[in-house]
Amino acid sequence: MKGQSRRAGPLRAVLSLAAAAFAFAGSAQAQDLKIALIAGKTGPLEAYAKQTEIGFMLGLEYLTKGTMMWEGRKISVIVKDDQIKPDLARSLLEQAYADEKVDIAVGTTSSAAALAMLQIAQDYKKVLLVEPAVADAITGARWNRYIFRTSRNSTQDAYAAAAAFPKEGEVYIATLAQDYAFGKDGIAALKAALAAIRPNVKIVAEEYAPQNTTDFTAYAQRLFDALKDKPGRKFIPIIWAGPHPLPKIAALNPGRYKIELMPGGNILPVMQLYKDYPGMEGAIYYYWGFPQNEMNKWLVSEHQKRFNSPPDFFTAGGFAAAAAVLAAVKAAKSTDTEALIAAMEGLSFETPKGTMTFRKEDHQAVQEMYQFKVKADAKGNDLLDLVRVIPASELPIPVTNKK
Repeated sequence: MKGQSRRAGPLRAVLSLAAAAFAFAGSAQAQDLKIALIAGKTGPLEAYAKQTEIGFMLGLEYLTKGTMMWEGRKISVIVKDDQIKPDLARSLLEQAYADEKVDIAVGTTSSAAALAMLQIAQDYKKVLLVEPAVADAITGARWNRYIFRTSRNSTQDAYAAAAAFPKEGEVYIATLAQDYAFGKDGIAALKAALAAIRPNVKIVAEEYAPQNTTDFTAYAQRLFDALKDKPGRKFIPIIWAGPHPLPKIAALNPGRYKIELMPGGNILPVMQLYKDYPGMEGAIYYYWGFPQNEMNKWLVSEHQKRFNSPPDFFTAGGFAAAAAVLAAVKAAKSTDTEALIAAMEGLSFETPKGTMTFRKEDHQAVQEMYQFKVKADAKGNDLLDLVRVIPASELPIPVTNKK
């Protein structure tokens, strides 16, 4: 018994040390700030997803001064590809919350996929920061208190687009949009925005085409027929994600009826098409040359150095999402869900496009937009002139959630 006691002493000491080491390791692991970034990196929205990821990582780099540490915690980002499939987006978010124990999730690219994720956030009682999906229902009819959004919604796009139309005189428009949540929400929002701030603009026709449409002849002809005999100025606003139909519509010569095209903002590769249409106007969420602040200057400079191009539409969005996550953790002094929600409601934070604020009622980020005109001498990625900054105060987005 005496020998057993001598052996038991060192053994207990070893086990005690092992247990302490395990506990320390668990504690250290718990201190990591774990973020899931879900994006549609496979499919027609691949470019958007890649930009979001680049912007998100650049945002973390800038805000942590390259340390990838925040509030004493190491930042760990788990990137997942939902392939723009709603069912896969749901399962990836569930995996992130349940298996990988992330503190907060960010995503996703497709509005349909994002809508599928909302219930998972509620089921797990964890924050989901939506970027860059824009469907109004995300912070509207399908919203729950665990959802925040840095990306603009369809209504913000619509109010900005409405603000780009003439304030006076007879104006008639016929719209073309994609036949899914993004396009349908966009047109519904445009109607509401026009009624609110441009009652002189009348919609005379709406066309919805599948996302994979390649021949727009029939759609365009119906739009032309609806507009051609109208007086005043006539426009065809186009709400589209992915390969853009602008050249195909323009090739059908709407100018013979004095119809103007208004495609709105898009990513730089798509806006290369705009060079052939100098003077064309519209509204945009972000363009690298417009915001004048230190954060955007750094983003433009670094992106140019690393990728030989300025940052794009969704790069700024990814950066803004990173800024929101870190601002929320700092304000909450925790990653506890209830602490995060309390801190994020009404939270203002800086982004490459200026200050954003999470509205308390529906957690939508309120932000400014931009009216542009295509340069007469557009070259490379120097495509747009700024007509004016549209302040958030001119974008009275209605609260449409269940609250």
